[in-house]
Amino acid sequence: MQTKKITEHGLVKMCMAELCQKEGFAGYDNLVQREQQFLCDRIETETGVLISLSTIKRLLNGQFSRIPQIATLDAIAITAGYKNWRNFRLSKNQNGINHHEAGIDENVVPTINAGNKILMAWLLVLAMGLILAAMVLLIIKKSAAPNIAYADKAQFSATKVTGNDIPNTVIFKYNVDSVNADSFFIQQSWDRSRRVKIQKHNYTLTDIYYEPGFHTAKLIANNKVIKKLYVSIPTDKWFFYTKENIPKSTPKYILSTTGIKNGAMQLTAEEILSSKTDIKKDNQVCQVYFPSKLESSSDNFVLKFRIKVNSLNNEACPYFMSEVFCQHYFIYFKSTLKGCTSNLDCEFGENAFNGKINDLSAFGSNVNTWQNVEFTVKDKNASISINGVKIFSASYRHSAGLITGLGFISNGLCQVYFVDFKTIDGKNIYSNDFNH
Repeated sequence: MQTKKITEHGLVKMCMAELCQKEGFAGYDNLVQREQQFLCDRIETETGVLISLSTIKRLLNGQFSRIPQIATLDAIAITAGYKNWRNFRLSKNQNGINHHEAGIDENVVPTINAGNKILMAWLLVLAMGLILAAMVLLIIKKSAAPNIAYADKAQFSATKVTGNDIPNTVIFKYNVDSVNADSFFIQQSWDRSRRVKIQKHNYTLTDIYYEPGFHTAKLIANNKVIKKLYVSIPTDKWFFYTKENIPKSTPKYILSTTGIKNGAMQLTAEEILSSKTDIKKDNQVCQVYFPSKLESSSDNFVLKFRIKVNSLNNEACPYFMSEVFCQHYFIYFKSTLKGCTSNLDCEFGENAFNGKINDLSAFGSNVNTWQNVEFTVKDKNASISINGVKIFSASYRHSAGLITGLGFISNGLCQVYFVDFKTIDGKNIYSNDFNH
């Protein structure tokens, strides 16, 4: 009889594999960064525990010398569908596992035969295993994050300095003196690179918002969100800027009187260059609209528009992205040339799709010519049609909240002929025939 022994590293990799499978990914060893970020966000949504992108990468690749903190282990186990890490471990020990089917390589103890030498060798291996298990448990106990106590006593508020101007300095007022935790942070939005460490007995932090929108600021103790608040910086008109595709990049604002030219909303290469944007770099050109008044559900709408992409720097794979900005989740899709659809991704609520591991070829279109698009969400069921042909549908479970804005984003210059944005029952959200 053969006996298989599961190491703690193996259990972590197995749990991550199950988590990836639960979230619809084909495997755990070939995820791109946006999919890894999606896992971070899912874990935070399910448990309130913040796990950094670098930690997720180490967990997926098994690149950790010490067993992660118990708070991290609990978070990945809960998101994978278990009560906690202990429940996950017990289920594997009780049920028995085919490790090769699970994709985990484990050491196999040699078959036990008759004979004192083999028996003594087996007893030695067993004793070493017990010692190793005791050491692992000790490490877990020592590395476990301390419990957060009195989180409900934390105070958190924000005030904008300059109304709705961009950029905008926001003053955060906080008090964590009564909260029992090792570390505290304020994160101004979904972007983890904007997290700033704060200290007890200090009560003010100022931070700059460089982009308009509806932002969710978070007060964090250890790795858990203990308070949230909304920071709304609306535009009430179309706002234009470029942004380089790197963390913490600062936008370049595009000065255009209206953005309306020749019957369409569009920018010119001259306007992009006058903003000091280096068009040789990987940039996004953003055309966004954020209203002051929020009243329409992002789970029920019909968005129609006509769009094409004009080249900015002779892009090999030009694309446009249509995003309906929401309170709680991302809702967007992209379209590009048929030969470039491996580069695409889209998100609908908690569900993300990546062109590397999903067939998104239906999103391929000749984006350099006019495309008529209809984007509908009804009762959390999304469908997309291009030029009268339905190309995709997907559903999600958790409400994305209210609609907070609308955007068209590209690596070129989006030219939008009209926008017709309504609730599912026909109430106008935003409509504009730019030709009039």
